[in-house]
Amino acid sequence: MSRWLPSPPTTLGLLALWLLLNQSVSPGHILLGSILGLLGPFLLKRLDVPPLKLRRPGSILRLLGIFIADMIRSNIAVARVILANDPRRKNGFVRIPLRLRSRYALATLACLITATPGTSWVSYDPATGVLVIHVLDLSEGDDWAALIERRYVGLLVEIFE
Repeated sequence: MSRWLPSPPTTLGLLALWLLLNQSVSPGHILLGSILGLLGPFLLKRLDVPPLKLRRPGSILRLLGIFIADMIRSNIAVARVILANDPRRKNGFVRIPLRLRSRYALATLACLITATPGTSWVSYDPATGVLVIHVLDLSEGDDWAALIERRYVGLLVEIFE
């Protein structure tokens, strides 16, 4: 926007976030939040992040609906695993080849996988496009690559790529 204030929405957002996190609107917090709000956009500008382009924003609602349903199912499944205390159950790592390349899509997928109980994002190799996740309950015949491709990757490609 200008040399002195590159992003007013970011400045106001950082000030509001500071005040919300401190749960106080004292003059000291307003001053400190304002300083952070003014310095924040300059620091973020140095990260040189490419602009976000949403191809199909309507797909976000479908992705959110699928994620909420998966979250509920996963909470129930994890509760069963914990309450059953079955020693035959096994956990492990799964390697999944991904066709995603957008850093925004990958970050969103990382959040979705890690926020779902029973799974966590372990690593991603950008050279090969292989994602490694940890799964709490590996069952015979579960195809995690197909599941993630079908439920998340297709929509993420629609949204970000």
